Amino acid sequence: MYVQGFVIPVPEGNKDAYREVARKFWDIVKDYGCLSQIECWEADVKDGTTTDFRMAVKAEGGEKIVFSWTTWPDRATADSAHEKLMADPRMETEFGAPDGSDMPFDGKRMIIGGFEPLFIGEA
Repeated sequence: MYVQGFVIPVPEGNKDAYREVARKFWDIVKDYGCLSQIECWEADVKDGTTTDFRMAVKAEGGEKIVFSWTTWPDRATADSAHEKLMADPRMETEFGAPDGSDMPFDGKRMIIGGFEPLFIGEA
């Protein structure tokens, strides 16, 4: 398994618009082998003294933190999907302007990373 994680600051008033973007993204990414997509809206994110989620993404007043991740069978599938996603015409038609100005968040402040699971506990 391979996990891609994201932390995104989203204006509080854009919650529904963000949910719709996430849904549209799932409609595309699952076609390229993604196993799951989890999108979480801030419910209890405390301010830290050295660092925290807000500081990490330079969140501004009125923004909420979205913590999300996608799971893949392996890194090769995720890497291959990235190239296919960038070439998929839906990526240009489903999310507004090519420069991202129509998105319900500032993509320049999004944190993205790929991870190999170290431990998975399941009930």
